[in-house]
Amino acid sequence: ECYVQNTAREYAKIYAAEAEPLEGFGEVPEIIPIFLVHRPANNIPYATVEEELVGEFVKYSVKDGKEVNFLRRDSEAGQKCCTFQHWVYEKTNGSLLVTDLQGVGMKLTDVGIATLAKGYKGFKGNCSVSFIEQFRVLHQCNKYCEMLGLKSLRSTHQKQRKPTSTKSKTLPNSTTVKKTVP
Repeated sequence: ECYVQNTAREYAKIYAAEAEPLEGFGEVPEIIPIFLVHRPANNIPYATVEEELVGEFVKYSVKDGKEVNFLRRDSEAGQKCCTFQHWVYEKTNGSLLVTDLQGVGMKLTDVGIATLAKGYKGFKGNCSVSFIEQFRVLHQCNKYCEMLGLKSLRSTHQKQRKPTSTKSKTLPNSTTVKKTVP
């Protein structure tokens, strides 16, 4: 838990360094640190400790990417969390995705990370690799993605798929899409 959250925190710091100087971007999401404490005299010898977040706790993304969350799509914090996910996805060439973003305002905690099956630079996340594909399909770029110059995932996703004969395929939370051979 500590390793995942603190790894995501390091990505968030790099993201902040790129986003904050951009005119009009404003405040960026921060993943709060989490610490492992050893308590040898206690029945449960290890515990995690982190800053207490006071205020309305909001889930800006979910682990499986299927849930439609209007606070994620319509709020500034939600849009910036989506942009952070897109930024990490692009920076790692689609090998890693920070997910399950939740917290109070721009302070996030209890995040998850999905990696490709082989991991990413020796790191294996705590979420299914399927979350990466779901993100790629479901992500909708917003003005913050544009400000950072992130590439649309729609064209990337479409280019990676090989055309097949005319068939209908239903994607999660979408209408039926027909694919044809050029």
